[in-house]
Amino acid sequence: MADELLLSTAYFPPAGYMALIARSRGVLIEREENYLKQTWRNRCLVMSANGPLPLIVPVLRGSFHKTAIRDLRIDNSRRWPELHLRGIVSGYSAAPFFEFYFDMISGVLSRRHTFLLDLNSEALEAVCRATGIDVPVGYTDRFEQEGTRENDYRYRITPKKASEIPGYRDLPYTQVFGDKQGFVAGLSIIDMLLNNGPGTRALLLRSLGADNC
Repeated sequence: MADELLLSTAYFPPAGYMALIARSRGVLIEREENYLKQTWRNRCLVMSANGPLPLIVPVLRGSFHKTAIRDLRIDNSRRWPELHLRGIVSGYSAAPFFEFYFDMISGVLSRRHTFLLDLNSEALEAVCRATGIDVPVGYTDRFEQEGTRENDYRYRITPKKASEIPGYRDLPYTQVFGDKQGFVAGLSIIDMLLNNGPGTRALLLRSLGADNC
């Protein structure tokens, strides 16, 4: 198992992110960095009948001011929770474990969160509980420059390119639209959980070559 990881916060993270957590002894979530646009910090990717669908949490920020992730507020003037739930229902109502886990997902999204970090923390806690991943999660109290510690994945898991996770590979599994679109990698843990249910943790561990963790 890996030593303590340093990760960015993430909204219903991709499977690779969760695989790292499943194999770790503990996790530190970065809360002191400045917010980065177009990252998993406020978005996830799920499937739809038309292909991958990004679900984006709108945030409030000053156009010319850097905002620490701990202080980043959600723009709750927009009806984003309803849109996200609608997308998940549309894409996964036929998934084998939809009825088992949808209440967990909707519970997270139905509560009003002021700060993005609080939303993401609740989502991560709920996903870990659903998958049986029991790993201590803490939060940073100061910012460390990239490259100053081992197991720093804050900027290595991104929508813009293939994630830089040594030894990780997306193992194919049956997806709702797989017969038409083939297997799609890089999706939110929501996809793996609703399609694999209790087998999700084992699949995450195998994706990092850890069958017996």
